[in-house]
This record gives sequence, structure tokens and C-alpha cells, in this order.
Amino acid sequence: QVQLVESGGGSVQAGGSLRLSCAASRFTYSAYCMGWFRQAPGKEREGVATIDSDGHKSYADSVKGRFTISQDNAKNTLILQMNSLKPEDTAMYYCAASFDWLCTTEDFRYTYWGQGTQVTVSS
Repeated sequence: QVQLVESGGGSVQAGGSLRLSCAASRFTYSAYCMGWFRQAPGKEREGVATIDSDGHKSYADSVKGRFTISQDNAKNTLILQMNSLKPEDTAMYYCAASFDWLCTTEDFRYTYWGQGTQVTVSS
């Protein structure tokens, strides 16, 4: 069964931290590339961070140095640690899995998506 379930969203003040988790089925977790995306109201979805099966990570410039993507292989879980949060980080956050040969933040490469978890950062 293909499944991605996000959790960990919430409301925090600017400068605070949140830890997002994405529980994946074994099949989905075997994907070559997994990523976090976000979409704010009225804006296009954007890639936040990706990690491939070799452990290579990439980040959007807007979150470099503040967000960290990682995997808990024992629990088939993708994690996004978000520190020094800013109001502009407010969005619905989604995890996604791709079996494409290229691991990027181009969302058309991702086949499987979670339902999302809301992150709200107040100033």
C-alpha cells in the first residue's frame, strides 16, 4: 500500500522550531528520492528539501542553514527539522516520493504525495 502521512505541524512564533515527520509505507520509502514541499495560500507549490537514496541532500535557498532533512530508516520516516522559523515559512507542508532517476524539487517527478500538515509562524 502506498502511503505518506505527515505530522508535526502547528503554530509557533518567529524564531521557534518545529519537527515534521512523514511516515511512509515500505514501498514508498524505497523511492529513489523523497522531498518536502510547501504551498502558501495564493502561491505556487515550492520544493523545500530533498534527499536521495545515497543520502545526498539539497535545500531551497530560502531554508538553507535553518531546515534539515533526514531519514529514520528504522521507522520508514522522513523528517524535516525546521529552526529559526519565519512568518514567510507559513504554508501547508507536504512530503512526496519519487522513483524518477533524477532527484530534484521539480514536483512533476514525484508520484506519491501526503495530505499535508499546516505550519503557521506568527511574528
